[in-house]
Amino acid sequence: QVQLVESGGGLVQAGGSLRLSCAASGRTFSSFIIGWFRQAPWKEREFVCAITWSGTIVHSEESLKGRFTISRDDAKNTVYLQMNSLKPEDTAVYYCAARYNSPGAKYVYWGQGTQVSVSS
Repeated sequence: QVQLVESGGGLVQAGGSLRLSCAASGRTFSSFIIGWFRQAPWKEREFVCAITWSGTIVHSEESLKGRFTISRDDAKNTVYLQMNSLKPEDTAVYYCAARYNSPGAKYVYWGQGTQVSVSS
């Protein structure tokens, strides 16, 4: 079993920054990929980016790559999402999730989400 807890969300003005954290516990994570997703009101959940525990970024949406940066701290079993130049359309609940590092694996462990609200 893997437990994921997000934190760091909040209300910020457009152009501002936030850093989200995803703290993982329960199992060793060298075999997991950790991803960030978001879901805005009345929209489907959207993939943001992901990182392996060796530090390789597996995917990143091109439209967000220049503003959002994913990183990890092995000592703290934590993955971060640094979000800069935030826009109102970035408003969403942000989730982190974990999947096994194997082809075709699905994200099976999810955090509870953290709200990010960007005002214009």
